[in-house]
Amino acid sequence: MLTYPEIDPVIFSIGFLKIRWYGLMYVIGFLFAWWLARRRCKRSDSPINAEQVDDLIFYGMLGVIVGGRVGYALVYGWSQLTSDPFYLFRITEGGMSFHGGLAGVMIAV
Repeated sequence: MLTYPEIDPVIFSIGFLKIRWYGLMYVIGFLFAWWLARRRCKRSDSPINAEQVDDLIFYGMLGVIVGGRVGYALVYGWSQLTSDPFYLFRITEGGMSFHGGLAGVMIAV
């Protein structure tokens, strides 16, 4: 039988603020995408400029974060959302969904 390691989802906390592993991965992913896109837009055959890259990454980040949270609340937390609409803003009670983030990015772009 496989035993799964018990990894604490919180890297560290400062008072009430808790930095979690998946949040760190979002930040690393966004920064890497921004760095790579900025690097590629400097090529002579690039159809976009640095300002357009910045806008694309910004709206993509908004789409991932807002869409992921709304998707999670609609699909997995519907009962909590209907009883308390502020559940959407309680980011420590629940998570994010991939399909919501994908839809958010598609709408944002």
